[in-house]
Amino acid sequence: MADFDYDVLVIGAGPGGYVAAIRAAQLGLKTACAESRETLGGTCLNVGCIPSKAMLHASELYDEAANGAMAKLGVKIDSMSLDLPTMQGQRLDAVKGLTGGIEFLFKKNKVTWLKGLASFTGANTVEVGGQSVTAKNIVIATGSSVTPLPGVAVDNAGGRIVDSTGALELDKVPGHLVVVGGGVIGLELGSVWRRLGAKVTVVEYLDQILPGMDGEVRK
Repeated sequence: MADFDYDVLVIGAGPGGYVAAIRAAQLGLKTACAESRETLGGTCLNVGCIPSKAMLHASELYDEAANGAMAKLGVKIDSMSLDLPTMQGQRLDAVKGLTGGIEFLFKKNKVTWLKGLASFTGANTVEVGGQSVTAKNIVIATGSSVTPLPGVAVDNAGGRIVDSTGALELDKVPGHLVVVGGGVIGLELGSVWRRLGAKVTVVEYLDQILPGMDGEVRK
């Protein structure tokens, strides 16, 4: 250990990375985790599984109230409206609570969080945020990024052509939403905005998409 800063360095603080880092530390290894996001948890906790489920749940309740499903059960709502900022706020609160929980576990188990993008400069050397660190064992848990489409510029800030992260952050319900890809992510986000009032078209090259999406489908 005299030759290395850490026994274990994990690159990436998503569900694979942060669990590996915490477990390594619990086993008595001096451990660090490099993460370039401002918060821990990776795509799943920040802009994927957790926030999408929060929006799915909220939009389902809205849809049941707006389209009479609750009224059939005797729950009548005389006047209702969509408060999208509040709905987005509960999504952000869920993310904040869970990512903060991971940060607490890092501190509790003495995992060092190296903030910044990690780059290999040698077999056992990594540069993170301008700092060079060494580790006897390095775990790569970087996950993946959205694949760009040739000739298509994603502009999440503009709110017109967005990736899955941008689709979570829309500040108003789109009149018509075209979802390219009929996989889990596309159908979840398409379902959210369809329930809130958007017309949704799913474009998918396969013969079928996952069940449960009632928007228009074009192959």
